Amino acid sequence: MRIISKKEIKEPFRSPLGELVYEMIGAPKELGGTEEHSFVHVVIPYGKSSMKHYHKVSEETYYILKGKGRVVINGKGYILKPKDACLIDIGEVHQIFNDGEEDLEFLSVSAPAWTPDDSYYEK
Repeated sequence: MRIISKKEIKEPFRSPLGELVYEMIGAPKELGGTEEHSFVHVVIPYGKSSMKHYHKVSEETYYILKGKGRVVINGKGYILKPKDACLIDIGEVHQIFNDGEEDLEFLSVSAPAWTPDDSYYEK
């Protein structure tokens, strides 16, 4: 069992393009040691984005909490707003941008649990 608040994560992962990833539940033992899924809270500040990437093992679902985003999946763009969910299948190249004027915040669930070696970055 694991109970954690986002506030307890002092050092989120910071991507080179400005995305902040608060991994709350995941495969590492200190994050719960999950195998079937992982759970993160993502914050993308105004004008920033995630890195363009895909996964060979995990599928992802984003659930938008706050802000306005644009996700590009396999070259096609989609607008995301609060209460929208977006499934990203295995192998789909994706990148999410903050197109709003406030922080874009969303939850991401990956199944099976995401591990760093399952992210393949593209230019």
